[in-house]
Amino acid sequence: MKTADPELMRAINRLNVLDTIRRHGPISRIEISERTELSTTTVSAITASLLDDGLILPRHEGDIRNETVRGRPRVALELNPDAARVVGGKIAANRMVFVVTNFRGDVLSKLALPIRIDRQPIGVIADLVEDGVRRCVVDAGLSLEDVDSICLGFPGVVEHRTGYIRSSPIFRDTNVDFAAEMSTRLSTPTIVESDAHAITLGHHWFGRARDLEDMVLISLEQTLGLGVLHGNRLFRGAGGLSHNLGDLVLGMGPNGIVRLFSQAGESAILGEQQADGRFAEAIRLGRGMTHAQALIKADDDRLIGAAIRAGEAVGLTIANIVTLFAPPRVILVGSSLALGEPFLNSLRDAYALAIPPSLRGVSELVFDDSSDDFWAQGAAAVALYELYESPWSTTGPAL
Repeated sequence: MKTADPELMRAINRLNVLDTIRRHGPISRIEISERTELSTTTVSAITASLLDDGLILPRHEGDIRNETVRGRPRVALELNPDAARVVGGKIAANRMVFVVTNFRGDVLSKLALPIRIDRQPIGVIADLVEDGVRRCVVDAGLSLEDVDSICLGFPGVVEHRTGYIRSSPIFRDTNVDFAAEMSTRLSTPTIVESDAHAITLGHHWFGRARDLEDMVLISLEQTLGLGVLHGNRLFRGAGGLSHNLGDLVLGMGPNGIVRLFSQAGESAILGEQQADGRFAEAIRLGRGMTHAQALIKADDDRLIGAAIRAGEAVGLTIANIVTLFAPPRVILVGSSLALGEPFLNSLRDAYALAIPPSLRGVSELVFDDSSDDFWAQGAAAVALYELYESPWSTTGPAL
């Protein structure tokens, strides 16, 4: 009978213990054993190694000077915030946002640059991103030599394992090896990730899914993205591919296949309004959906109809995703939420009609208006997660 690779099992257990300390620390070894279902002996050996590597710190709880208290003070374990520092970035068509965080995910500095970068030559985009990263690092009182990893989140289809951006509205070209470009420029390991995956991990670490091991996130931005978390890990496709939810087929129409982006994408919602002078300027500045909300409140029938159609399409999509995965929570984020009640009400109604009776009440729908800072913090979480997984090699952050 074939047995599991003992080195792999040790690495998995180590990651499990480290993640438990991250989520629940300060936490005692006994509590870690209970949460991970590992023996106290195994937990003691792993935590001793993590302490030696400088990834965690002991915290003595109780007053050791009080002689009336019997026994040794309780020792709890927590992450060492100084074990590593990372940069996370959200790269959108009309703005870039960067954060620097420590190993615990605390934000040390943040920088927002409202600048349009889409469809620029790759070299120009790389220059702007490089300047943003360097400025944010300096604002944190650090140098790039102090940074262990950088993660940049992009809209579109990203192959995380290779660092290639297969397609994105940011670039004119396809299959852009942006991770290698930025790693060379910054002399720091740089990874790329889809913005939907980044904010999924952000919510798992810091936000509305911190209490969950399984969840689904749907991103309704310039592109429509999907993040699936299972067993505390992001689910990725072959080669680490992200998921372009906009390409999901809804059915057949008079003109052929109907995909989600044709009903719920930003261009489909804004439609002919994009040619309007004030509207065009708002879109250029990344405020198209906010301007659309104002017009909807002013009873613009065309936009109200578009918002209702988009909400119905997204509601049906969520019902299909819940039918496949039955997650305890589905989080919706992105600029389309600014469309307000016509969009949200039609979404809820379509979801309620389409969800199978056996799955009603299984998944909670959560609508979250996350700031750009939080999206960038999610990218930082991806970088931290890569460092967390570095214990596969059993070395610590000098990792």
